[in-house]
Amino acid sequence: MQAKIAVVQKPPVFLDREATIARAVEAIDEAADAGATLVIFPEAWIPGYPTWVWRLKPGTDMALSSELHARLRSNAVDIERDDLEPLQQAASQRAVTIVVGLNEIDSRFSGTTLFNTVVVIGPDGTLLNRHRKLMPTNPERMVWGTGDASGLRVVDTPVGRLGCLICWESYMPLARYALYAQNIDILVNPTWDNGELCLATLRHIAREGGCWVIGTATAMQGSDLPADFPDRDRLFKAEEWINDGDAVVVKPGGAIAAGPLNRDKGILFAEIDREAVGRARRSLDVAGHYSRPDIFSLSISRKPLTPVAFTD
Repeated sequence: MQAKIAVVQKPPVFLDREATIARAVEAIDEAADAGATLVIFPEAWIPGYPTWVWRLKPGTDMALSSELHARLRSNAVDIERDDLEPLQQAASQRAVTIVVGLNEIDSRFSGTTLFNTVVVIGPDGTLLNRHRKLMPTNPERMVWGTGDASGLRVVDTPVGRLGCLICWESYMPLARYALYAQNIDILVNPTWDNGELCLATLRHIAREGGCWVIGTATAMQGSDLPADFPDRDRLFKAEEWINDGDAVVVKPGGAIAAGPLNRDKGILFAEIDREAVGRARRSLDVAGHYSRPDIFSLSISRKPLTPVAFTD
């Protein structure tokens, strides 16, 4: 079964949730008009990846860090508040599956903590899965809390069984194996990473897992940051590429099917074939005939980890 997919690496309307979601709907329409039935957005795309954490000076930029975090928090997605309803409606109206990274706020317990989250929305508008990044990387830990494994799942979609790992979760071999062992066809890696090393990792995963691998970061320049971004001109140059994007689609086995789309604020299209997965695993099936369960074992708790349990 072949399907056309679209990998979006256009920049968001930075730190503006509602405007970014509106831009996402526009991109979904563009992709659907071109025949795509799966539309993928980068890591933390709503309302933008907090790229400033890699440029602030520890101990000296505390006030600036606090202000930027406050703006991010006020524009984070609250799933309980139905902030994703416009995307769910777009998925249903255009009959497409959507994968999108977002900054999610925990409104159920703390009302404050943010998570780096990726959601999968089915073509009927149903929220199929929510996965929170297991381990934020380096300075990201000052922005996001750690997720649990409740969303470490592979879900059925019309284009195949799909699972997600966010950015450097792709370097976590046990997290990868957790998805391999759920008969995965398509592994999506919304990321902020790019370049040759990132591409090598995605190609390795496609070879190791015998699955399609799709990765994309946000192609963004300093000029894509809003004029009222605090200390914008000190931290970023207008003409610089903050991120090259490098959207890519990798075939089962590791060959590149499309991309990388470098420094292009656009959409990468590709055709994928679900049958290629079975053919790739004929000789190497790491969760099947190559697994050696008599020697190795892996136990994963997908129980939601909540900070409190109330008994009334």
